[in-house]
Amino acid sequence: MKHFLVVVDIQNDFVDGALGTKEAVNIIKNCTKRINEFEGDIYVTFDTHFEDYMETSEGKKLPVPHCIKGTDGWELNADIANALSDKKYTSVEKLTFGSVELPHLIEIAARDEDFDITLMGLCTDICVVSNALILKANFPENEIYIVADCSAGVTPETHNAALETMKMCQINII
Repeated sequence: MKHFLVVVDIQNDFVDGALGTKEAVNIIKNCTKRINEFEGDIYVTFDTHFEDYMETSEGKKLPVPHCIKGTDGWELNADIANALSDKKYTSVEKLTFGSVELPHLIEIAARDEDFDITLMGLCTDICVVSNALILKANFPENEIYIVADCSAGVTPETHNAALETMKMCQINII
């Protein structure tokens, strides 16, 4: 059986930058431990915006420039980057909350073998839930896991609400 780990948007702007939270800072140690112990294929998503962010639909609804490609805020958190430095992983840039490319990459890597997918990252209530639901829709018979203590939401309340939503959609919360 193959195992896939999806590290969702643990970028500087979501940890301690433009949209950072203390909850995001507090998951980093757990995330690095999980990455270090993981045996399998790793995918790392990058929330990716450009200089015209404020003119986009998202920018109009969330007027906080963040994860602008080429800036420090777009880069991975240093501890996460360090944990990944000894691992082979695939970067996936996404222009919105969920990646439609990710299921295709996983399907190719699985090569008709059975597999499971574990997700962790930021923000539970936006990008983690979006990617988890896209993956569940593409792989309804595969087990999908969310590592609760390796994820953080915009607020603790919305983090918990997203975990409940995913649980209702038959995604395993660990």
